Amino acid sequence: MMDAKEYLKKKSAELDGPIRKYIVDDEPPNLVEASRQYPYAGGKRMRPAMVLACCGAVGGDPSDAVPLAVAIEYIHNFTLIHDDLMDGDEVRRGMRTIHVGYGMPTSVLAGDWLFSRACEIIANMDVPPEKVVKVMRYVTKAVCDLGRGQQMDVNNEGKIVPEEYYVETIKLKTSVLFAAGAAGGAIIGGADDRTAQAIYDYAIDLGLGFQMQDDYLGVAGDPKKTGKSVGNDIRKGKCTCMITHAMRAIKDPSLLDELKGILGKLDATDEECARARKILEDAGSIKYAKDLAREKAESAIERIAFLPESEDKEFMIALARYSIEREV
Repeated sequence: MMDAKEYLKKKSAELDGPIRKYIVDDEPPNLVEASRQYPYAGGKRMRPAMVLACCGAVGGDPSDAVPLAVAIEYIHNFTLIHDDLMDGDEVRRGMRTIHVGYGMPTSVLAGDWLFSRACEIIANMDVPPEKVVKVMRYVTKAVCDLGRGQQMDVNNEGKIVPEEYYVETIKLKTSVLFAAGAAGGAIIGGADDRTAQAIYDYAIDLGLGFQMQDDYLGVAGDPKKTGKSVGNDIRKGKCTCMITHAMRAIKDPSLLDELKGILGKLDATDEECARARKILEDAGSIKYAKDLAREKAESAIERIAFLPESEDKEFMIALARYSIEREV
């Protein structure tokens, strides 16, 4: 079985040059430096690697999809900049977040700049114009949906929403960008509409599993491994499938009240956050979230069973499993 983590490292190294290529020195330098910080820092680079794999899996030349891979990575990093600002996170990838290092106005502008640059890269891709149009439709719709999902996520803070609403929220805030990149890569590789849609659906399910794992890491991850602040999701009262499950599963009113008293408490201590994690664990809510993420990953794999065997397909399968097994 392919080691997705090692393959990602290889692809990340190959993509490093192209990702750096499009952010040239310019004025004002603080905007350029802020825009470079996250893309240059590396990270998992799952989304651009997926773009290349989906292009190759349908028989295309992955090198044709490199500009789209870069654009998708820029868009992802644009969302991270704004997400960190909204969440008040101070650390990402072991570094100061951009709004902390450069200030709020520059962080907003750096995110906007990355998104605009991504659109320019896609518009100038060296592929037939009809493919550019199809790819742009997927990408721009994804960014619109992403904004909706992010606002839904903000609206959900401090509230207990139905699980299906949570799933719709993470589909919009996370899955759609995975899916736009995957479908775009397939289109560049020559896929017909039906194949592109199947690959889009694969990435939607993968993204759901990925975000469920991300929510798990936000509550129970090791900050030394994740490089992120832990406990903020509890303090902000973010409603995840762990929380929706706990609301159904906990029958002791006093225990339920204790959990609710910690959720959404902005000044909750580390000890209180640890107590909330223990309550979720004892209720089986953390296991429930992990099992649901696993279901999504397996569904993703089933959706691409029809593709011919190849290294790219093998990576797509490995990536679906890695998305729900990773510790960072």
